Amino acid sequence: MADKVYDKQNPAFYALIVALVVMSVGPIVLMLMTSLKLNVDIMSDTASLFFMPTLRNYETALCDMLWYAPQHVEYCDPTFGRALMNSLTIAIISTALTLVIGCMAAYAIVRFRFMGRDTVSLTTLVMRMVPPAVLLVPVFGIWTFQFQIDGTKMGIILVYVAMNLPFVIWILQSFIIQVPIQLEEAARMDGAGPFQVFFLVVLPIIKPGLAAASIFTFRIAWNEFLLANALADRNSRTVPVTIVNSLTEYDIDWGVIMATGMLLAVPPIIFTFVASRQIITGMTAGAVKG
Repeated sequence: MADKVYDKQNPAFYALIVALVVMSVGPIVLMLMTSLKLNVDIMSDTASLFFMPTLRNYETALCDMLWYAPQHVEYCDPTFGRALMNSLTIAIISTALTLVIGCMAAYAIVRFRFMGRDTVSLTTLVMRMVPPAVLLVPVFGIWTFQFQIDGTKMGIILVYVAMNLPFVIWILQSFIIQVPIQLEEAARMDGAGPFQVFFLVVLPIIKPGLAAASIFTFRIAWNEFLLANALADRNSRTVPVTIVNSLTEYDIDWGVIMATGMLLAVPPIIFTFVASRQIITGMTAGAVKG
């Protein structure tokens, strides 16, 4: 068997790869190291890579959620714990509602014949191109003066559903188109109703698309700051808003802020790993036709 011959790569290629890895992983490593330091070590002029790690910053951030009272915490601020629960509630509910409404809307656009179907399909894509900053003023005005539900988690959830719905509809259309219409016709011949066809035939086939759409929708809802900062009140603030509001002119606790930032990254990572079996298929499905 002939030996395989590999072309030598240019050293600049490996240098570029190393630079990209450092730029992507470096900030995360720096944030992790800072979260394990005391403020004395962080602000010291002789700060180095060698230090005694501590979990005090994480205990301070999670003091109201721990089963014990940290000795170094004189006053337990429940702000982060409340914001974490708000973010989880808003992200999970908005993702679930967006997927339910989005997959039904995408199925209707693909399978049903009605006037302006192509226009509706194109409009969903165009609406996703609108930056959230453009929607900030009109959404704030509508929610404040018309519906008067600003400052509530339900108001933020509805805004996130409306913001992410065009993307979900657009991405699920490509998956529903690939479902053979013969499967749905066979199910109808066997006596299945419209909802049975949709939930028992179509949805199991487009699970990769649902997984991919749920990942992107959850991450957008979890990390969104601009609309949440404008619509949320003190009791409905999310984690990104809480982190920014903790930065003051007179006192910046960098250790707690970095620990909060690390905790902010945990739920999306867990959510991604839960759907990891479907993500690769969902990202690549439809790219190559057999």
